[in-house]
Amino acid sequence: MRATERVLSEEPFVVRREVRWGDCDPAGVVYTGKYTDYLLGAVALYTEFLGQGRRLGEVHGVGTPCKAMSFEFLGTLWPGDIIDIKCSIGEIRTKSFDIHIFARRPDASDVFKGVFSPICVFQDRRQGTQIPDTLREVLAREALKNKDEH
Repeated sequence: MRATERVLSEEPFVVRREVRWGDCDPAGVVYTGKYTDYLLGAVALYTEFLGQGRRLGEVHGVGTPCKAMSFEFLGTLWPGDIIDIKCSIGEIRTKSFDIHIFARRPDASDVFKGVFSPICVFQDRRQGTQIPDTLREVLAREALKNKDEH
């Protein structure tokens, strides 16, 4: 079986995804809920990259569950379509931060954009905590690379 998702580039961080037939309804259009899978798959690869091969929060001693997620749908997808999903760090707050997602086809037509917002929690209990300084440094360094895009 062929992989449907892979890292295309690290700077900028882009994940290439191929739409599978099983992602679609009987009319051949991607189910709305599958866009969440595409976003979460790209976020997982991006945060693993930022964590140098490990879970980003784990490296810095915190959990990073989703606090919020938003989407704007800009185009329709069909089986076999290829999308490139660009990930970048946006706003960094006290306990949470944003990962901006922008997906387009290789021909540069827009498909969707979104924001995934993890929140830092203590690993032994689900209680919010401040972003550790070491994690904040990683996020700030990454955000500087993309500061003109947001």
